[in-house]
Amino acid sequence: MKTIRKLYDWVLHWAETPYGPMALFILAFAESSFFPIPPDVLLIALALGVRKKSFSFALICSVASIAGGLFGYGIGHYLWWEGSAYSGIAQFFFNNIPGFTEEIFMSIQKQYSDYGFMIIFTAGFTPIPYKIFTISAGAFDINLLLFVIASTASRTARFFLVAGLIWKFGKPIKAFIDKYFNLLTLIFTLLLVGGFFSIKYLF
Repeated sequence: MKTIRKLYDWVLHWAETPYGPMALFILAFAESSFFPIPPDVLLIALALGVRKKSFSFALICSVASIAGGLFGYGIGHYLWWEGSAYSGIAQFFFNNIPGFTEEIFMSIQKQYSDYGFMIIFTAGFTPIPYKIFTISAGAFDINLLLFVIASTASRTARFFLVAGLIWKFGKPIKAFIDKYFNLLTLIFTLLLVGGFFSIKYLF
């Protein structure tokens, strides 16, 4: 927990530097296509550090995440297949990205057929790993306009909700986080693991 606390403090200090927004953009972009850690952690840290910029950080996070989602879509659409077989890129994801298995990937195709917009929106708004759906959307040639609309709605709603809560209740929330940091870290970890668990057993 001490190591995590130090990391939290280190992340928080970016809110006081010119590099905080850039770091947030990079993290949000990467998380939508390949990076395993969600950008909410840095968004919360930055917004708590500079509360009046909460919505600016949410906008940065949203734009970067949507762009990263399009990048993930491009990976799936252009790099996922070699004829009818998986490419080396696909095999790399299956072997190295947590929760990204061939079985899950193939099962998601049916979810797109059954639920369309809602499955993309759900993946973008909840702890379910969004990157799995961005890449599979491209690989299965899901309608790009539908994908963009669902991703924009879900990612914007998620990040602006977080920013709005911090903007409205900044000081009490910061005090609460400081007091119950260890417990919240455990809950956050469980949510992250739960997202991968839901992918494995629900799809």
